[in-house]
Order: sequence, then structure tokens, then C-alpha cells
Amino acid sequence: MTTSSAVPLTGLPFPDAEYGRRQQKVFEAIERAGLDALVVTAHGHLQYLTGYDGRGAYFMPFPLILVPGQRPMFVIREYELGSVRSSSSVQEILTYNDQYGFAPVCADAIRRSNLRGGRIGLELGCWNIAPADASALQAQLPDVNFADATRLVATVAAVKTELELEAMRFAMAMTDVAVKTFQQSLREGITEAELAANIDWEVEKAGGLLRASSTTLLFGERTKLSHGSPKRHPINNNEPAFTELGGLKDGYACGLVRSAVLGRHPETELLHDLSMEVLEAVISAIKPGATAGEVDAAGREVLKRHGRPELLNHRVGYQTGINWGERGNISLEPGATDILAPNMTMHMPIILRGESGYLFGTSEHVVVTDQGAEILSRTPHTLYFA
Repeated sequence: MTTSSAVPLTGLPFPDAEYGRRQQKVFEAIERAGLDALVVTAHGHLQYLTGYDGRGAYFMPFPLILVPGQRPMFVIREYELGSVRSSSSVQEILTYNDQYGFAPVCADAIRRSNLRGGRIGLELGCWNIAPADASALQAQLPDVNFADATRLVATVAAVKTELELEAMRFAMAMTDVAVKTFQQSLREGITEAELAANIDWEVEKAGGLLRASSTTLLFGERTKLSHGSPKRHPINNNEPAFTELGGLKDGYACGLVRSAVLGRHPETELLHDLSMEVLEAVISAIKPGATAGEVDAAGREVLKRHGRPELLNHRVGYQTGINWGERGNISLEPGATDILAPNMTMHMPIILRGESGYLFGTSEHVVVTDQGAEILSRTPHTLYFA
């Protein structure tokens, strides 16, 4: 049963039992890691484990204290109590009033859990816990041994449930609507901002949303930027166009990179041809048991064969799910030892940098299957000519 709320348009997107399963998997991971407890502060991980998106936690951390064998406990700013209660599966909530109250209240909760002298994990490599926060907590609990547990929740969350995959498939359907609109709206003189408005309108008509803060849409010389929000900049004939965007469903975003040329543009056309070859090698390397580093190497080998390894100056992909920009997730990069497993989801943006500075390419978003990789998008990753 999905928990609802008396406040309109609030409540949990998934049944309580789904959050219980996720929490149990994290409890098991805590024990495997030799920890007595975990203090979760990353917004994406809070949303994954409780349903609450962490928006009010910019003020100070909202630690979720997880102790195997005990009920999860949220420590939050009192001002946000209504929001947390209406959108979280956690029932036990403690509050503090200001930034100076965070550490004492959190420390008291840890003492209540009989964790004196224990080993407790903190997400030190993630967003939303500052060095001062960790220091204040350590000062309150001098007998506790804090350890870095940045990867713990991310590793559990890497493998998706069917409910999560259902949300991601819907998000990708909205991404495909956005890409189709991007392609069909290209004409000489239209601005990035005008095309972005077209995309928003068509996605809304389809019943979806975009993850607006991550949308990149660039025309012409502006495709030399690594990221950029749409501006009142028009596209001219014989210029490239580039977008990276993602549909959003219940916090799950499915990103995609697609490129186009209005007329012809030989330099970016060549970059795109190479990016497709790299992408297809990466997808072919994805299978259960492969390491993240092996997948990255498969893509780089293509550029080595062409004598152009310098065109790719970033990783070939990364784990996806709740919160596109969370730190601590699996990264498809040189030497990475994470092992891929079925139902992991990955985004592989293969964006190459040309001699003139253009950043151009394509991507796919996949689910790891027993046989290899399933591509979620229904929009071909070929270059679109308008």
C-alpha cells in the first residue's frame, strides 16, 4: 500500500513495503561493512530510502540514522517537520531548531541507540555534509569511531527493482518526446530558448516532466561549452545543435544526449561518427560480471585504433537512478573495479572534443540484463540532419 497524505500532491510514490525492502538491503550492507550504524545525509540516498527528497535539508544535514535491528530515525530541522511527515516512510523523527542544534540532537539520537564506542559510517564523499558538520558530530561523540561509508547506499541502489525500472521507463518515454521535439523544431532562426519552450510544452502535453536543472541545449559556437542552459541564441544554417536532457518520474531521471546539424557541418559530423562507434563498443561491453573499468576501456580502444585517444577526456558513463548528480555512484572510468549486475542502469554520454573546441556526440541509457544491455530510448543515437 502506498502511503498518502492529507496535504494535496504529497505522499510516497512507492508502497511502504518498497522502502522497507530498500532499508533492509542497506541494513545487510551495513553489517557486511563491519559497521554498527550508518548516518545517511546525501539527498538522493534519503529519497531512495524514505521518499523525502531532502529539499529542506540545505540548511543543515537531515541525518537518517540506520541501526540494524532498530527502526530508522530521522533527525531534521523542526521547520520542515510537515514536509518530512507528508513525504517520508520514516515514522520516528527528532527535530532541531537551528544549525547549532544539529550535532547535539543527532548525537543524542546515536546515544539512544546504544552506539557508544561503536563504528558508524558517514557519507563523507557525498554532498550535504560539510567538514564542519562531521567535526561537530565527532566533538559530541568522542568515543565513537566514524568511518567513511560514501559508497554503501549507492552500491545497494545501483540494482533497481521492477518499480524503479517502471519509473525510469516512463521517464525515458518523456525524454524521447523531448528529443523528437528538439529534432522537429530545428529551423533557421529559432533560438535555444524558443526550442526549449517547445520541448517543455510537448513533454507537459504528454503528461511528463523534465529534470529542468540539468537540461543543456546549445547551438552553433555555443556547442563548445560543456554545459549550458538555453539562451536567446538563434541557430543559423550549416551549424550544429546539441542537447542533453532527461525526463523525470518520482525522482528518477533518464538522461540522453542527442545532436543535430542544420544543413552540413563536417567537423562535428566526424566527431559524431566517432562517438557512435565508441558508444556501440561500450554498450557491447556491458554485461553481468564485467567491471566498470573494462567497459570504459572498450570505448577508449576505439579511439586508440583511430589514433585519436585525446578526443575523449572524461569517463564513458555512470550509474543512474534517483538524483542524477549524486556523488559516490558507480563510475565507468579507467581502472574502476565495480562489477556490473543485472538491473543496474547506466547512462553513457560519449561527447568528443574536436580541434576547434566543439563538444559533440551522443549517448544511451541502458539496463544491464542477463544477456548484456537493454537500450531504454526509442530514439536512434544517429546524427539528425534538419
